Amino acid sequence: MFLGIDIGSSSSKTVLIDREGAILGSEVVNIGTGTNGVDLALDRLLKKTNVQKERILYRVVTGYGRMTYQEADKQITEISCHAKGVAALYPKARTIVDIGGQDAKAIQLDANGAVENFIMNEKCAAGTGRFFEVMARVLNCNLEELANLAATTTEYVPISSICTVFAESEVISQLAGGASLAAVARGAHVSVAKRVCGLVKRIRVRPDVVMTGGVALNQAMANCLSQELELPVVVLESPQTVGALGAAIFAKECYEKKL
Repeated sequence: MFLGIDIGSSSSKTVLIDREGAILGSEVVNIGTGTNGVDLALDRLLKKTNVQKERILYRVVTGYGRMTYQEADKQITEISCHAKGVAALYPKARTIVDIGGQDAKAIQLDANGAVENFIMNEKCAAGTGRFFEVMARVLNCNLEELANLAATTTEYVPISSICTVFAESEVISQLAGGASLAAVARGAHVSVAKRVCGLVKRIRVRPDVVMTGGVALNQAMANCLSQELELPVVVLESPQTVGALGAAIFAKECYEKKL
């Protein structure tokens, strides 16, 4: 068996594959680097698949917290792992948009699924999952409710501040001025979509576009991004575990090279 681990800022993901590359199971725990999230995710994965730890031949770790995990055989960047995972699941992909808790990335792939170019924003929470967490707190709802609110309207209140702290103050002022919760929620999604779109266009977006990361679970966000890019955005069945899958595939390849 081969194990891929993706340690994000806000979640920990594991994927186990066999010698043929078939996915045996995956697990997501919604706590990330600096916690016991990886151990929890791995324990649950092994119980779910009924696999003993000793049968794992090689482990690759990726993600924001990859350098903090000492039990892996190798660390590989999330850029490479997301590309590897997407290429395995959706070979037609030429652009990947990965929005995580603390950063956003745009990755360009060639026809073989190899990384041609990439760009990332990790200096500001605007355009990341963290932005949605702040907006949800201001609107006194959870992330699912925020997405549902945004999906109820096409009208939105523009959020012009590029800093999350200032955007929070801006939203509070808009609510005080009578803006509806739905319009503000939609505005938050459009704001992130515009920032991510600007990032993606810097590497020349090409179809097909695939969205990965925890934010991809938010269909309202995927729809807003599609509108901004003027292209369909594909969301895979388990967008959170794509990076861990790529890490597991790398683990299999690394092991086979040693033989």
